[in-house]
Amino acid sequence: MRVALDLMGGDTAPASVVDGALIAAGSQPDVDVVLVGPVALAERLLQERGAAGRFRLVDATEVVGMDEEPARAVRAKKDATVRVAHRLVRDGDCQAAVSVGSTGATVASAVLALGRLIVRPALAVVVPAVAGPVVLLDVGATVDGTAGQLVQHALVGAAYASAALGLDDPRVGLLNVGEEPGKGDKLRKDAFAALLAAPLRFVGNVEGQDVALGGKADVVVTDGFTGNVLLKGIEGANTRADGGELPSSAILLGVGGVSVVGHGSASAEAVAQCVGSAALAVREGVVARMTTALEEQRRTAVPS
Repeated sequence: MRVALDLMGGDTAPASVVDGALIAAGSQPDVDVVLVGPVALAERLLQERGAAGRFRLVDATEVVGMDEEPARAVRAKKDATVRVAHRLVRDGDCQAAVSVGSTGATVASAVLALGRLIVRPALAVVVPAVAGPVVLLDVGATVDGTAGQLVQHALVGAAYASAALGLDDPRVGLLNVGEEPGKGDKLRKDAFAALLAAPLRFVGNVEGQDVALGGKADVVVTDGFTGNVLLKGIEGANTRADGGELPSSAILLGVGGVSVVGHGSASAEAVAQCVGSAALAVREGVVARMTTALEEQRRTAVPS
C-alpha cells in the first residue's frame, strides 16, 4: 500500500513530516510512504536522519499557504504539494493521500482530483468517547448544509463506522439542543424528518455531551460549523496538563478516494497516526462501502 504524504503541509513542516513518515514506516511495514515535495529538500532531511533512499520521492515545488483562499490557490498552483499528492491517488500510483496543511486546500484538492460521491463531502473524526468511540461529522469541510446533505453525511458516516469500528449496524444520531423530536432550528427539524426515512438505524437527536461521553449513538451528524466548534471544545477540554497532545486525524468522506487531514500543529507522532488512519481506510474499503450506502439511499428515494 502506498500513501502520498504532503511534505510541506503543517506548521513545523517539513521536518515533522519526515519524522512522521519514519515513525509510520517503522510501525507499519506494509505501508510505503511517498513523500511529495521539493526532492532536494527531502533528500537533505533524510540524509541528516541517516535514512537516505528510505522513501520514494515525488517532486512538487508549490505550496498552498494558510492565508490563501484554498479553492482558488489549488486551481492556480498545479504543482502544489497537496494537489500532486491527490493526483497520485487519482492516477493509481498511491491508494491514499495525507496532509497536515490547510484543511481547505486538502478538501479542494481531493474534490478536484478524486471527484465527489456526494454534493458536499464531509470531514469525519473518531472521538474517543468514554463509553466507546463516536464518529462525528462534518467537522469543518463546509460550514453550512441542507437536510438532504446531512442525510448523505449520515450515510457515509455510518459506512465509515462500519469499516473503522467494525460495527454491523451503527446507531446514527443528529446533534441538537435537546433530545426531543421537534427541537432545534429549521435545518435540524428538516434533517430529523429526512433521517427517519433514510436506510439507517437513526436513534434521534443527541446532545453535545453525548459525543464526549458516547453510549447513545455511534455516529453523530451535524453541519460543519457546529461540528468544528464542538470538536475544538472537546480537544481543548482533553488537553493534557503536561502539554502533551492527543493526536487526531480527520478523513474526508464523500470523495472518490481516501484523503486524510491532520492538524496544522501536528507532531511527528500525529503525522504517523494520520498515515495509519489512511491505511486503515484503504484496508477496510471505506470508499466502496460509502458507494454502496449511497446506492441504497437512491433506491429508497431519500432526498439529496
